[in-house]
Amino acid sequence: MTTGADIIAGKLFAAGCRHAFGIPGGEVLALMQSLDQVGMNFVLVKHENAGGFMAEGGWHADGAPGVLLATLGPGAANAVNVIANAWQDRVPLVFLTGCVDQGEAESYTHQVFDHQQLLRPIVKASFSARLGALDVMMEKALAIALDGQPGPVHIDVPIRVAEMETEEKWSNTFRSAPVGSAPAAGSELETAIDLFAKAERPIAIAGVDAVNEGASAGISEFCRKFRVPLVTSYKGKGLLDENHSLALGGAGLSPKADGHLLPLINASDCILLLGYDPIEMRINWRDPWNADANVIDVTPVLRTHGMHSVSATLRSATMPVLNVLGEARAPEHRSWENGEPAKVRQELDAAFAPEQDGWGPGTVFHTLRGVMPADTVATADSGAHRILASQIWRCPLPRQMLQSSALCTMGCAVPLAMGHRLVEGVSPVIAFVGDAGLEMCLGELSTLRDLKIPVIICVLVDTSLALIELKQRGSQRPNVGVDFGETDFPAVAQAYGGHGVWIDSADDLQREAAQALERDGFTVLACRISRRAYDGAF
Repeated sequence: MTTGADIIAGKLFAAGCRHAFGIPGGEVLALMQSLDQVGMNFVLVKHENAGGFMAEGGWHADGAPGVLLATLGPGAANAVNVIANAWQDRVPLVFLTGCVDQGEAESYTHQVFDHQQLLRPIVKASFSARLGALDVMMEKALAIALDGQPGPVHIDVPIRVAEMETEEKWSNTFRSAPVGSAPAAGSELETAIDLFAKAERPIAIAGVDAVNEGASAGISEFCRKFRVPLVTSYKGKGLLDENHSLALGGAGLSPKADGHLLPLINASDCILLLGYDPIEMRINWRDPWNADANVIDVTPVLRTHGMHSVSATLRSATMPVLNVLGEARAPEHRSWENGEPAKVRQELDAAFAPEQDGWGPGTVFHTLRGVMPADTVATADSGAHRILASQIWRCPLPRQMLQSSALCTMGCAVPLAMGHRLVEGVSPVIAFVGDAGLEMCLGELSTLRDLKIPVIICVLVDTSLALIELKQRGSQRPNVGVDFGETDFPAVAQAYGGHGVWIDSADDLQREAAQALERDGFTVLACRISRRAYDGAF
């Protein structure tokens, strides 16, 4: 006989889920058993927040929704940060929580609170599992998580529902997978066709929605065919090989980069927004062009951000629109006759060159990009290092630099790298973290040890919350609460069963990174940089 937990696990497996991450409690033991029996690998983590980021890393690797499991009360509360991240960063994450049965909750209050009320503001939907309706609930939950802009869904599973046998009829297939849409005929489409057909200086800006659609090959072909330069958000890095002359890199957080990119964008006579969600962008990208600029917005969802004006909005997947626009423009119709995009690319290369004195965060990122293979997946924690790394690190393909770039939460890089390597199992992975960010998730080094997977962790050690200190100083405030002592990260790595080394030069970094690629376990490259090393860097 089938239990409620069996149906939930079976539907997740049907949607392609092969891993679940979390920390068990008595209320989720039946769920864990069913996940295991259906063929999913349950990965024990040290904190639910890290488990959620590992689940996201796995999604980037295999395309299946991530699965996070938590027990009631403190387990559910611990995951709030990563659920909010999945909401803002457009990550399909199924969050399973255990709970006591409704009748019991009327008179038993230990660890009991309303999970759904807590989570509803930061999930696409929240469900309370009911016997007799589990198949339809799971179809809804998975479809909602994947539809339009992906995001988290929450499923509260009472103990009785998980453990009780049921005669409910259910299908071990996922029947409600979303499909992409095509642009509707009408004046908006006609306006877009006319603007692109006549444009002399078209430029494209692409973001997370294009990545989630899998539009990289089509965007690359379109940009090359019509000589359209491409700017991306940080999550959109690699939609066009960033080694290509038309790729102008990621944007959104660096005022230095904006100083080169925004004038070029304003010189354009046709701005194409391809799955571009400005949730990743900072204040410089609020009204970045004039209200009368020619802007075509290709979007899978209604945009309500109010960040900028557009001339035509096409509710559609990216590729159908590019196909229509491409038919209206002759390939020989050249763009940017004076070569302005190439000049901007050269300026950006010069602006983010390695430090002249031979050592610093820029040199770290350039050196590692030279050592690491082309298929390396890099992850970046929030902080000053992330902004600089995102400008320097070139990605040949999308999803090769993973980060929290909408919520911008710390503590994400190491578990993102772990989850990707665990699920994909082939590509080298490297996590860029600041010293404070690494200390947020040191416990997961024991998870790394137990999983026996090779992850390289590059920690920039400057004993300061560098980005916050920079803002503090820039606003002429006193130095308060941003500096701390130095942790011996190599010793910590060794204590957790890995390899760690102090790095103070580019030569040492090059040698140690090459050796790390040959190692079966994890490596911590602790790169000492000076305080205020990021001044003027980005």
